[in-house]
Parts: sequence; structure tokens; C-alpha cells
Amino acid sequence: MSVSLLLIPLAIAAAAARAGLAKGAGTSVYTVETRMRDAGLLAAALRDTRAVVTPDGADLVADWAGVRARFSRDERQIWSAHFTGDVDEPRAVEIVRALDAAYGRQVQGAVLARLTERAPAAGLRLESRSVTPDAAVRLVFAVERA
Repeated sequence: MSVSLLLIPLAIAAAAARAGLAKGAGTSVYTVETRMRDAGLLAAALRDTRAVVTPDGADLVADWAGVRARFSRDERQIWSAHFTGDVDEPRAVEIVRALDAAYGRQVQGAVLARLTERAPAAGLRLESRSVTPDAAVRLVFAVERA
């Protein structure tokens, strides 16, 4: 079986849904809202979902047990995922939702690393860091200079 998903950024998802997205020749194309933009974070998120990731030019190929997905971008930089193997529409959407959650964690980690790295130059010292049960992170900085 083969399933293609168009991974629409959240900012334009509503407009794309209103405009309607055509089905490809012989292939059903489904849309899924996502926040994925950065290829490096996408590759890391794919690995978090236990995919074996292989770069193929500008594309990323991800392999799970019995399922393969090719992630590629169009001219508008919108990702699409074409799934093959033991997959149907619900399974493909489930994979993308798990991937989107993993991508969110990757973004959060990158932002936290950047904040922590840049804090000293801004005259801040990290006093504490805590993580809530829902994975929210609270950073408390002390001002070191006026």
C-alpha cells in the first residue's frame, strides 16, 4: 500500500484546508498539520521514533519495521511524506503525529540549549531548571550585572 501526506505548517493549515488540496494521479493525498521546518530537527525526531534515517539528496528516507517514508520539500518548503509498505492512512497519520510530538521535543531542546548558551553574554546566570510532569521546562535566571 502507498499513502502520501502533505505536512502543512500550522500557520497556513487553515488557508490550505479552505483552498482544498487535490488528489494526485491515482494516489490519495491527505493533509496533516505540523510544525516541522528544520531538516536536522526532523531527522533527530525521526530517530526518536525509532526510524533508521538516510539522507537522499534534499530528502530524508525513514525506515521502521515494515514501513518506509520519504520526506521531501516542495518549492514552498512544505514537507510531504510518501509512505510505502505495511501502512494505511490511519497508520501514516499516527506516525506523523508521533513524529510531530518528537519534533516539538527537539525544538524545545534546541531553544533551551540556545537560551542557556546565550544567557552569560546577556548578564544572566542559570539558577535552576525544572521540568513539570507535562514536560514544560521552567528556567530561573539571576541577573549578574546591571
